[in-house]
Order: sequence, then structure tokens, then C-alpha cells
Amino acid sequence: MIGKLFDVPRRLPAGLAALLTLMAVIMLSAMADSTMQPLPATAPSAQFSAERALAHLKEFAAEPRPIGSPASGRARDYLAGQLRAAGLQVEIQRSVGGRSAAGLATFGQVDNIVGRLRGTGSTGTVLIAAHYDSAAMGPGASDDGAAVAAMIETVRALRTGPGMRNDIVLLMSDGEEDGVLGAEAFVRDHPLGKAGGVLLNWEARGVSGPSLMFETTAGNSRLVETFVHAVPAPRGHSAMVEVYRLLPNNTDFTPLTKAGFTGMNFAYIQRSSLYHTAGDSIANLNRGSLQHHGTNMLALTRALGNADLRTLTSDQDVTYFRALGTMITYPARLVWPLAVLALLAVAGLALLGRLRRLLSLPRLIMAAVSAVVPLVLSAALAQGLWELLVAWRPAYDLMGGLLHRPRPYQAAIAVLCALAVLGWYLVLRRRLGPAALTVGALTWLAGLGVLCAQVAPGASFLFALPALLGSLGCLAAALSRGPAWARAAAAMLGPVTAAMLLPSLAGDVFDGMGLALGGVSALILALFGLTVVPIAELFLPDPATRRLPDPATQRLPDLAIRPKRAVLLPVSLVALLLTTGLVATGLAADDFDAGQPQRTHLAYVMDADTRTAHWVSADTDPPQWTKQYVSGHDTSALPAGYARGTLWTGPAPAIAADGPRATVLARREGTLKLQVTAGKGARSVTLRLDQPITRATASAGRFGSASVPVTGTRAGTWPSEIRFRGIPAQGVQITLRIQEADRIRLTVIGETDGLTAVPGFIPRPPHLVAATREDGGLLAVTRGYTLAGDA
Repeated sequence: MIGKLFDVPRRLPAGLAALLTLMAVIMLSAMADSTMQPLPATAPSAQFSAERALAHLKEFAAEPRPIGSPASGRARDYLAGQLRAAGLQVEIQRSVGGRSAAGLATFGQVDNIVGRLRGTGSTGTVLIAAHYDSAAMGPGASDDGAAVAAMIETVRALRTGPGMRNDIVLLMSDGEEDGVLGAEAFVRDHPLGKAGGVLLNWEARGVSGPSLMFETTAGNSRLVETFVHAVPAPRGHSAMVEVYRLLPNNTDFTPLTKAGFTGMNFAYIQRSSLYHTAGDSIANLNRGSLQHHGTNMLALTRALGNADLRTLTSDQDVTYFRALGTMITYPARLVWPLAVLALLAVAGLALLGRLRRLLSLPRLIMAAVSAVVPLVLSAALAQGLWELLVAWRPAYDLMGGLLHRPRPYQAAIAVLCALAVLGWYLVLRRRLGPAALTVGALTWLAGLGVLCAQVAPGASFLFALPALLGSLGCLAAALSRGPAWARAAAAMLGPVTAAMLLPSLAGDVFDGMGLALGGVSALILALFGLTVVPIAELFLPDPATRRLPDPATQRLPDLAIRPKRAVLLPVSLVALLLTTGLVATGLAADDFDAGQPQRTHLAYVMDADTRTAHWVSADTDPPQWTKQYVSGHDTSALPAGYARGTLWTGPAPAIAADGPRATVLARREGTLKLQVTAGKGARSVTLRLDQPITRATASAGRFGSASVPVTGTRAGTWPSEIRFRGIPAQGVQITLRIQEADRIRLTVIGETDGLTAVPGFIPRPPHLVAATREDGGLLAVTRGYTLAGDA
């Protein structure tokens, strides 16, 4: 009971046509998901112009502007001035924001810029949000300067037309990079943050690519409808929404929506190797990405600004995705019916195969179960390739898989996935039969469609639609008596649908997660491979063909005895050679230089009590520039509680710095209250304790206070850590709930940006940039305390 579900004459030309069709669909899908052409400053005043926005970006995003830095203050003053000049009511909300993680409490003094444009008959508030602070390692032209500049250009364009019906509020938040501190303070302390409304949040995880709508609040049906109809070039799909909801990532969108805002979150994510580095610069910003961000922002602000916001509520999500440039949406009530129909269609195809004696139930079960092999193997090969790349080039480890030119490596993973799927098919083809393997493969997609319908409804379409159309197409091809081309076209319904959805999803995952999690993209590519296994039959002989023995030897020809080996061996050899060539190409193309810099971590640490100082690096294999400062792994001389993980160290000269101070104000009944200063010129202070804490409160006097619960402990260092970014010169009060102990050890670290104050320091060469570890490029001056008994 082995056979094909359908066959066509002239199979080789049909197979080549099928492959070319799939390649064309994949390419067209990629082209349809491109960004926009930037408009010049001479564009009509009612339109968004990337060049006009860029002029603002150059004024405030030419240097790093972390929270509490002088550059942050200059950016704040410029942006607030621009909003005032545009006629908005502007205030600076100065407050203390707070956030907690495992064993960690982070606080910061934030200066949020809040601008308001009152509506003519408001039904609510449209809140446009982006953060104007940057990571300390780079100027943040994309993250998130581009969105902030787009806000100014959007306001200018809005002011050329009639007033909006609804109130428009612009929130340029501070302290996002250190834990969404500004947004947290906004919803906790500001009346507009407590009032709620419709939110449009803008972000970036790279310097290029289309502006993707990747996150929404629950019940997004009316929001997505507005997005699809208002935006001239909508990008994104509901699977992104489902995936992001499962991830621990945070943007300002998180605290704002927890406070009651409904809304959408946007970002572009390509060339993410420059994310949070000095490479996130104006020179590297893709102008088309800025144009796409701004065009979407302006269109949605106009649409929501004139809508009745009270009608945007909904109790259901909507599935949405693009197919060859067309946005397709359908309501949540269709998710389960489509998933069940896909399962029934696969069952119907299995029944047809059984009735025609093309498969048996045991063979079908074996085929479905065995399909896990190429899926697992593909993911394992991708992760194995990453481990080999890191072993060959250890500097990749600091990049977290976000490489400068990853395309050859991604192509190598695609080849390995194709080999895994094709190898599975060829090995089992004569044992189980093409029909059983085809139905078994579609069973996986239908099953995933049902699983997603239960746990992630917005992602069900990725699997249910290829399974449904693939099964219906095979049924039509098997039952049809029409011309061969019509049967072949019907059989291509499933593969073509999958080609429109799964490769682009794999590309998005590559862009967002990098090669360090390449196994996820490989799994998606392997699922795509399962949908196209019927095409392999167009290149293979009939599995039921019997060859006659040689009259002289009475032995069967080798091809008849081992047909799988005759095909699999050369295919495997070609795939491995191609993979090797692609990896070699990647290593050559992705080498480090000034345009594609390598990351390196270096920090300066001085114990203010002993006046001893050390250089510290967390690099696995430091480059030559870093090795002039570090030479071994001895961390015993570092201040108590400072070391975290495996470090390189080396002696350093002492600098003239007073360092931080901590004064015990009170200690009783499990509460420790401290007055903490960071030292002259220090921007931030970090406290590490050798005992767990359960709550932390930070007070900056008239600027306010914040309190957060703390659970768990820090890994690889002392169990508790408290950070205060942008600390006032007069210091802050830190109050901790801490378990009772006879003795508490405390290390206070005052942190200053830059290393140029160290005598003899040689700046990084152009081919190196600071790594993204939080203490990279910092002067850390420490002071230790031992607190015994009640104070």
C-alpha cells in the first residue's frame, strides 16, 4: 500500500515550474514587505517628510543621552521647545520611576516631556509615545530618536489642517532604557497617565526595515481595522502580537497598557547588530524606515484624532496578515472553524489515500510521528552551527547572535533544513510511501493550527491555512480528471500559501532574535519544508517501480536495491558543500571593521577605601585593544560584591575621586534606611547587598519617590542589587525590606560615563564599539560597608 496521491506527465518540467513558482512567491512576499521611499523637505506640508524629521534628529541625537546625562538635558530642552513652538501645552514631569526584576530594583529621576493639543469635541485621548533617552553606549538615532523626531514632524503636519476632534497627547518619556522608568512614573503620578485612552507607541530594534505593528492590547479588532484602513503601507501580522505577548520584553507600551490604555506598538527591526551600540547613529539610519514610521504615525493620529474613541472597544482579537501585498483580516470567531476544517481536510485526504490503497493507517501514523525528526534535526543543526561559529569567532558571543551580515549563515541554515526534510523523505519514501508522508506532514501543520487556536489564536493562520489549502489542493489533484497543469496547480495551493507566510516569518525571527536562537527560525523553515514535500515527487521515480534482475548475475541493479542512497548521498554531499561555502562566505563577509565593528566590554573599577583600581572585561576572548588592559581571570582583588560572571582583570592606575557614600539613617525590624550619594560627577549609583531584599523604596526629595516589590535573587553575584540612574547631586534615600541578619555587607558603586579620566587610557579604535553589558565603558568607584546590629 505505497503510492502517490496524484501524478502528472513530464514530471521534471512540472517540478522545475513548481520550484520557480515557490521562489517567485517568496521573493514577491519579501518585496511586498519593504519600507517606503523617503520624502524630501519640499514635500507638501500636509505630508510627513523624512528629511524634515531628520533635521530635528540631528539637533538632539548626535551623542548618547542616557537618563540623567547632560546630553539628555539638552535633548529635553530642544524637544520641549519644538513642541511649544508648534502651539502645544507642554510640561516637564519630573519624578522618580521604579521597576523590579529578580533580586533587582531599578530607580531613576526622570524628566518626561508631555505635550497636549486639545481637541474640538474630545471623546478621549490619543497618546503618542516614544522615549528620548538612549542607551549609554550609543546616540540612539533609531532607538528611539527617529520616533521622537517623527512626533515633531507629525505635529507640524497636523497643524496645517483643521483641529482634531480628540485630545492629542505626546509623551516623550525618559528612562526607558533603564526599565521603562519614565512611562511607569507617567501612569503613576500624572493625571493624563491615569486617565487612559488610545496609545500609539513607537520603538526600534535595529536601524532599518519596515515599521511593523508587532503588539496590541487584547480585544484589538477595531484597532486593527483602523490600522489597516488608515495606514497606506501597513506591515506586521497577528502572529507577532501572540509571540510578543509570551516574551518577557518590555517597552513603554507595557506600563502604559497595564494602566488602562488600549493601543498598538510599532518598531522596525532590521540590521539589529547596531542596536544599543555606537552604530545606532544618524549615518546608519535608513531614511525609508523613518519615513514609514512617520507616515504611519501621521495617518493613525489623523484617523484616531477624528474618530469616536468610545467605539474602539472590542471583546475579541482579529487575525491579520499580508499575502503578496494585500492585508487579509478575519475575526477571532473564524480561528477555530478554520483550524478544525484544516484537520478535517487532512483526515479526508488520508481517507482518500486509504480507499485508493495508497497508504495504510500504520504507515500514516509512522509518517506523522517520524516527521518530528526533521523538525528537531533542523533546530539542532542551526544551534550547532551557531556554537561552531562562536567557537571559531568568539566575538560573536557578545553580539547575542545579532550579526552585521548574517545572510550567508541564514542561507546555510536554510540549506541544512532542506537537507533534514529531504533526507527524512527519501529515507522513508519507499518504506512508508509518498502519500503517507505527505499526509503525515500536513498532519503536523493542522495539529499546530489547532494548538495555536487554543493558546495563540492570532498565530493559527500560519499553520491552519497551509494545511487546509494543501489538503484541499491534493484532494482536487487526486480527484480531478482535468488537464495535468490544472492538477499540478491545485497541488501547489498549500506550498504557495506556506511560501507566502512561513519564510517571511523565519526572516522576522532571524532579524529579531538573531542566530543565537537560530533554531527557532530553522523550525519554521522545516515546517515550510514539510508543506512542499509533494514537489519532491516530481523529481523522483515511481516508488512502486520494480526493476528486473540482471540476466547474467540474477542480481538487482544498485538503484533498485538502494534507490534512496542513490539520491540521498549526492544530495547530502551537495548540501554539505553548499553549507560549507556559505559559512566560509559569511566568515569573510562578516569580518569586523569600522563599518562592522566588533563589540568589546571594558570597565574601570576602583576601591575608594584602598585606592586600588583594576580594569575589568567580560569578553570571552578580548581583542588586542582590550588585552592591553586585562591579562588574567583573578577577581580576588576586586571590591566585594562587584564581580559577576567570568571576568578578565588587570591593574589600573588610581584616579582622584571621592567615591560614593552610604549613611545608615535607621535599621530596625527588617528595615534598612540609607542616605546614598554617588560622588562628584557620577551619573548613577548601584548598591549590592549580601542578603536578599523583598521591597525597595527610593526617594529624591521634592522630585518624588517610588517603591517596588523585589522577589528572587541576582545570579552570579550577591543576591540583591539596587540601582538609581540620574541621581541628584544631593543624593537619595533608599529604604529596603531585608531579612534579619547579624551582619549585612554592602557595596556602593558610583558610576560615571566614559573612561577618558583614567591616566594613559587609549580610546577604542574605529573597528571596536562598547558592548551592551550595563557596566561597559563606566568608571566605577566603590566603597564597602559592614552593617552589624541595629543602627
